Amino acid sequence: MKTALNLPNQITIARLLLAIVFFVLLSQYSQKTPRPGMLDVAAVIFIIAAVTDFLDGYLARKWGQVTALGRVLDPLVDKVLICGAFVLFAGRPFFDETGHNVTGVHAWMVVLIVGRELLVTGLRGFNESLGISFGASIHGKVKMWMQSIAAPAILLIVAHEEMFGAAAEPAKKTLVWLTVIVTALSTVGYLVHSRHILEESGQA
Repeated sequence: MKTALNLPNQITIARLLLAIVFFVLLSQYSQKTPRPGMLDVAAVIFIIAAVTDFLDGYLARKWGQVTALGRVLDPLVDKVLICGAFVLFAGRPFFDETGHNVTGVHAWMVVLIVGRELLVTGLRGFNESLGISFGASIHGKVKMWMQSIAAPAILLIVAHEEMFGAAAEPAKKTLVWLTVIVTALSTVGYLVHSRHILEESGQA
């Protein structure tokens, strides 16, 4: 029997609570008075949240407990976690005394990431209102994997730059740019999948 608050959905709700703790923790951080331990804890919380994202979906499918609530809540929590993380990365907590953002994440990158999520959410809602299936594509899954790896990795590099030495800055830049590129490219597949919207608009 399917119930709205089954175990997979409870895991999703727990992930949302973890995301809130993650945001509160990072909002209290300041690169002007670095506290590596705080970033370590934030990274661990993010990793746990990311792992449970794959766990709840797996359990829901395995046990036949996919619900309407889960289909809405699961991707929403994913977007809140990822978008919130990168918003904070580009914000005040990570500017040092010289005014340099140590994460390498710029505001325009955050706009691209958030804009992509809003666009795909809108396309998914429109397609499903027409009865057209609009599940996550392989490109979307690769994007999620990349973001889920990049976010905690950036936190750990920022927390322990002395350990990474000269490789710290190139590593951060590589992670950030790979995330931006994969995020942008993942949008293309969804636009192709929704080309009927443009075709209908042209015929109107």
